[in-house]
Amino acid sequence: MEFTHFDEQGNARMVDVGDKADTKREAVARGTIFMSPQCLDMVSRGTMAKGDVLGVARVAGIMGAKRTSDLIPLCHILNLTKLNVDFTIKKEINGIEAVCTARTTGKTGVEMEALTGVTVALLTIYDMCKAVDKSMEIGNVYLEHKSGGKSGDFHNPRHNGEQVL
Repeated sequence: MEFTHFDEQGNARMVDVGDKADTKREAVARGTIFMSPQCLDMVSRGTMAKGDVLGVARVAGIMGAKRTSDLIPLCHILNLTKLNVDFTIKKEINGIEAVCTARTTGKTGVEMEALTGVTVALLTIYDMCKAVDKSMEIGNVYLEHKSGGKSGDFHNPRHNGEQVL
């Protein structure tokens, strides 16, 4: 497999996708933020001083995914047709799992948008909760699966839909 983001001289370049066919593409990324039980309880009960942590983080994740091409230098600007960010509170690990689903019909995939969306959502949770718990940790960010395009479907063999700690 070759790296397509470099020309013959080793210079960075944006890949030319002009001759590729439009296909339906979807990607799902996951990640988790770990925090103190007290902090998780405040998020769960909606008593954090800055307001609705998960509501704000959901909007931030969607906005972040939409700005992926501004943040990652060689990403294409995409016409996204779906962006969802959802959360699951996992009391057994004192964490919140974020899942971002991105979809488009186009010439290139949405993996980076899904990964950016989940990461921005987790960073927003950190920002809104840091007054209560500065020791929070963000981890386990990964591409769960993607579909569409020349390379077809991908299901991450290391995760099988279960959170890996």
